[in-house]
Amino acid sequence: MRTGDVAAAVGKGVAAGVAGTALMTLSSTIEMKLTQRSASSAPADAAEKVLGVEPKGEKEKARFATVVHWAYGTSWGSVRGLMGAAGLTGPAAAGAHFAAVWGSGLVMLPALGVAPPVKEWGAKARTTVGARSFSVAERLSRLHRRLALGSGISGERLQHLARDPRERAAPSPSPPTRPPQQ
Repeated sequence: MRTGDVAAAVGKGVAAGVAGTALMTLSSTIEMKLTQRSASSAPADAAEKVLGVEPKGEKEKARFATVVHWAYGTSWGSVRGLMGAAGLTGPAAAGAHFAAVWGSGLVMLPALGVAPPVKEWGAKARTTVGARSFSVAERLSRLHRRLALGSGISGERLQHLARDPRERAAPSPSPPTRPPQQ
C-alpha cells in the first residue's frame, strides 16, 4: 500500500467521521429531549484531564465540550478510514469500528475517573448508548464505503445539483415542433 493510498483512506475517514459525528449529535440531541437527560460532560472532563486544560466559565466549558465532541468523532473517522485501507469492509468493519469506539470509551472514561464503570450503569443507559453508537458506526461505515467507491453520484446528477435551484425546477424545453401544414 502506498502512502498516498493511506492518506486518501484517512481523508475519506475524516469526512465520514464528520458525518458520523453530525449523526451522533442529532441522535443524542433527540434522545436527550425525549428522555429529559442533560448532555454528558464525561468526554470533555476526560480531555481536560489528559490535556491539562481547565476552561474557566460555563461558556468556555460548553465550547471546549463541543470542540472535544467534534475532534473525537472526526478522529475516530480516520481510524475507520485506516480499517478500510487495511481491507476491512462491510458489516465486519462496522462491528470492529463500533467495538473500538464504544469499547475504548467504556474503558477510558472510568479509568480517568470521569464516568462510573459500565457495570454500574442501568440497563436502559447501556442499551440506549450502545444502540445509538452501533447505529452511527453502521451508517458511518456505509458513508465510508460510498466515499471509497467514489461519490456514487453520476456526473450528470452532480451537474444537475450544481445548477441554480430555479433552473433545476424549470421544465426541460420541448423539442422544436414543425409549423402546421396548410
